[in-house]
Amino acid sequence: MITKEYTLRTDREGMYNITASLREAIRQSGVQSGLAVVHCPHTTAGVTINENADPDVQHDLLLGLAAAFPDRPAFRHAEGNSAAHLKSSCVGASQTVLIEDGRPLLGIWQGVYFCEFDGPRTRKYQIKVMADPA
Repeated sequence: MITKEYTLRTDREGMYNITASLREAIRQSGVQSGLAVVHCPHTTAGVTINENADPDVQHDLLLGLAAAFPDRPAFRHAEGNSAAHLKSSCVGASQTVLIEDGRPLLGIWQGVYFCEFDGPRTRKYQIKVMADPA
């Protein structure tokens, strides 16, 4: 079992493919069968699994989240980033991925994405890799 921490510099808003980091953490752990948890410790960012073949999907997801959670004058949070908090809560802080044969079990079109909703910032995320019990 290992936990790896990664740093990412983000733009104002965006989705960053971190699938390679997941694969590398699994490879370094030596785990052949188990689980990997990808976790975001921030309240205005998140982690999701979605299509990695067409970059327009990430654009459309961000567009949809902006429409679902627009900034509103009625928000009371002093930092002015309530919409980012809402998006983060909707997307979620972590994803769990199955591991078999030393590889993440992702669908052919799937990738793991760090989602920034309140940048630019320097962000961190962790990946914990755990083996199945013997």
